[in-house]
Amino acid sequence: MKKNKKIIFNTVFLLLVFVLTIYGVFHGEDLGDVIEVIENADKRWLLPGIALVAFFIWGESVIIWYMMRSYGIHLKKTSCFLFSSVGFFFSCITPSASGGQPMQIYYMKKEKVSIPVATVILMIVTITYKFVLVVIGVGIAVLGRGFLHQYLEGILPVFYLGLGLNIFCVTFMTVLVFHPDLARNFLVKGLKILERLHLLRKRESRLKKLEDSMDTYRETAAYLKGHPRVIFNVILITFAQRMALFAVTWFVYRALSLSGTGFWTILFLQAVISVSVDMLPLPGGMGISETLFLNIFVPVFGSCLLPGMVLSRGLGYYGELLISAFFTVVAQLTIGQKT
Repeated sequence: MKKNKKIIFNTVFLLLVFVLTIYGVFHGEDLGDVIEVIENADKRWLLPGIALVAFFIWGESVIIWYMMRSYGIHLKKTSCFLFSSVGFFFSCITPSASGGQPMQIYYMKKEKVSIPVATVILMIVTITYKFVLVVIGVGIAVLGRGFLHQYLEGILPVFYLGLGLNIFCVTFMTVLVFHPDLARNFLVKGLKILERLHLLRKRESRLKKLEDSMDTYRETAAYLKGHPRVIFNVILITFAQRMALFAVTWFVYRALSLSGTGFWTILFLQAVISVSVDMLPLPGGMGISETLFLNIFVPVFGSCLLPGMVLSRGLGYYGELLISAFFTVVAQLTIGQKT
């Protein structure tokens, strides 16, 4: 019953955010002009954009396959691609991308991968995924002062908020991984305070779950310490994966026959959006991503701003959603099924 209620809530929440986003973006706009510009776009430039979205999904599957092999688990690359697709699909449709990893673990278990191993691997994927965002965000904040004031003057508080949340998340997860006992004491005290304030009911099972979580963090720490080269390679793959998705906007820019702004400028502007919205509790950053695009890309896309946003988000988010949805169906039909 709880599971059904959660599914209904997530579905209603997703649809509500989607409707509000569509209304907020297109309210008062001439849809005919937008459609005309999109129809006249050079589709040859959009095809590489679609390929980059597929590469983005494929990149995580390479990481999963690579780390599984370091554990001595030999899975087919196609199975790892399906795990990756499942993760991206459920991350796209759930608040704060909270549904992706539980579903990945579910399908990995169908392939006889133990839950502790799957959890450790996905924990490392999450840490490196956010670590790369933090490196990019800090690099822009420290080295790109002129860039910030030229393009981001109006949204700097949102950018710094997103960067701060990502730094906090990576730091907190790192503490959990490398100092699990310290983290356990901190979390136990936090639980007791919440119980005393009657914000949580006192339950022994909650403490048991906390102990189990700490075991996962200990396993993750042991893996990180024992496989530094693997982790370094995972970070490099993650960096290429993120850059590929950011680059989609440049191909949209070229598809609209625009010029004058460099590849790296557009790529880092798109990176700013990802850094800003990654930690916000919205499915796929829906709503806020579109708003930020319409704010910071004004000098880049000019009169083609709205069509550019539609195509960029259409490929980068909705294209990812459709591709991963298709392969999630394939995963449901094939993973764990007897031949």
